[in-house]
Amino acid sequence: MTNEWCGWREATERALYGPGEGFYTRAGGPGPAGHFRTSVRVSPLFAGAVATLLCRVDASLGHPGELALVDVGAGRGELLTGVLAALPDEVAARLRPYAVERAARPEGLDPRIGWHGELPAPGSVSGLLFANEWLDNVPVDVVETDADGVPRRVLVRADGTERLGGPVDGADAEWLARWWPVGPDASLGLRAEIGRPRDEAWARAVGTLRAGLAVAADYAHERVARPPFGTLTGFRAGREVPPVPDGSCDLTAHVALDSCAGPRAERLTQRAALHALGVEGRRPPLTLAASDPAGYVRALGTAGAAAELTDPGGLGGFGWLVEPVGGACVGLLAEWDG
Repeated sequence: MTNEWCGWREATERALYGPGEGFYTRAGGPGPAGHFRTSVRVSPLFAGAVATLLCRVDASLGHPGELALVDVGAGRGELLTGVLAALPDEVAARLRPYAVERAARPEGLDPRIGWHGELPAPGSVSGLLFANEWLDNVPVDVVETDADGVPRRVLVRADGTERLGGPVDGADAEWLARWWPVGPDASLGLRAEIGRPRDEAWARAVGTLRAGLAVAADYAHERVARPPFGTLTGFRAGREVPPVPDGSCDLTAHVALDSCAGPRAERLTQRAALHALGVEGRRPPLTLAASDPAGYVRALGTAGAAAELTDPGGLGGFGWLVEPVGGACVGLLAEWDG
């Protein structure tokens, strides 16, 4: 890794995705699951919920001959593997599982899963596009206000040392003014991440659908409550660590999902979304413990996993951005009677 000064966007791109040396692209690495706990790893309930949503998309599209499931930021294929196991045979037989991931295809992955380094072509697939904790790893630049309150781009070296660069201008300055104002006013923050690359990445992802539904699930914040000091951080082996762009740790920053959202998009919490898909953390009745002790223990474990996935102070507080493409897949996370 070079130790020259550059913006955080360039440094993160190199640290996470550099050929042969990036945190995600390093050969033989464990992938995201080896460093932080994702919804997919908590319980098969999450993949089951995605399978339920996919079935709703399938029904809304009229059960097409080929149904796509595009997993953006697929990790090691855990979500697609879980969804395939949870789908009815009739739907699975028509499914085209499409993993989008810059790391190499893992060994032993289900041969039905296509592995691709890029998104599908624009308007080329119909079905469900799901991006679980992808946008937070799309690299962004960081800005900080100087002593005069002027937003300046933060420069960083591979060892994590920072200094202030030039003032933010152009399209990035326009994005900040609209979506994450910073400055000398006491009501404004001192540090921010410029989410414009994520807006563009999400628009490209949604644009791959000819018809269907696009969903992003991620750490998120809204314009009315942006963090005053930004959110950039690192993760390694399950622990939060300082963000050092040397390839030794994950680099992540929460997502301004409101700026990503298209005009037809809906935003809700993961708790609300999973409840709409049948995942709830209710304890089983105690009477089951007497009549079927083993079944009670299994049900208790399921309830615990559901509670973790829907905890409003944890994974349940994630933001879901739900964007229909075409007229068919509207309201699929409302009360479902299909």
